Amino acid sequence: MNRQRSAQLYSETQNLIPGMVNSPARSRGAVGGTPIFFSRGKGSHVWDADGNEYIDNVCSWGPLILGHADDGVVAVVSTAAKNGISFGASTEAESQMASLVIQAHPSVSLVRFVRSGTEAAMSALRLARAYAGRDKIIKFQGGYHGHADALLVAAGSVATSHGVPDTAGVTESLAQDTLIAQFNEIDSISIHFDEYPDSIACVIVEPVAGNMGVVPPED
Repeated sequence: MNRQRSAQLYSETQNLIPGMVNSPARSRGAVGGTPIFFSRGKGSHVWDADGNEYIDNVCSWGPLILGHADDGVVAVVSTAAKNGISFGASTEAESQMASLVIQAHPSVSLVRFVRSGTEAAMSALRLARAYAGRDKIIKFQGGYHGHADALLVAAGSVATSHGVPDTAGVTESLAQDTLIAQFNEIDSISIHFDEYPDSIACVIVEPVAGNMGVVPPED
C-alpha cells in the first residue's frame, strides 16, 4: 500500500509538532510504523493523504457515532456557524443542550460542558475531593481517563503501594495520592480502603476498560 505522502507529512511535521502527533494514541508506538495522515471521510469510510480507503473502526475514539460528514449533521453545523462560531459567553443553545442531556439521563441533575475527557475527569476528581474532604483517589491499572497528572500514574512494586509516575513531568508527591487497583479484582480495591479508610475521595473507572484491550467488567 502506498503511503508516501503520509511519510512525507510525518517527516515535515517533526519540525512543527512535538512528537509529530497531537495525541499519544496517534503515534502508533504500540503497533509500529509511522502515523497515517487522513484527508477526508464519509460515512464509515476514510481516505488517507495517499488516497487509500479504509473502513473506520476507530470513530474518533468513540464520539463519531453518526459517521463522517453526515448530511444532516453538516447542515445543522453550517446553520449554527452562520449565527456565530464562539461568543465566550452563555448562549441559549447550551441551555437547550443541557436540557436534552438531562432528559436522556434521569440520574443526571446538572450538566457542565467541557472540551475534552481530560477536563471532565479533572473536574470530577476535584469535585469528589472537595465534597469528601479527602485527597486520595483509586484508579485501575491500565485505565485511561485523560492526561491529567493525577491520572498518569502506574502501579508500584507491591499491592498496597501508592502509584508511581507513569511519565516524565509527573511528580512523585502528586502520584502518592493516586492508589492503583486491578480491574475485576475486588480485593485489590478493599486493600486500599482498609489501609486508608478516611482518606479516599473516590474511585474512577472505565465501565469497559478500553485502553487495556476492551475488558468488560465481571459480575
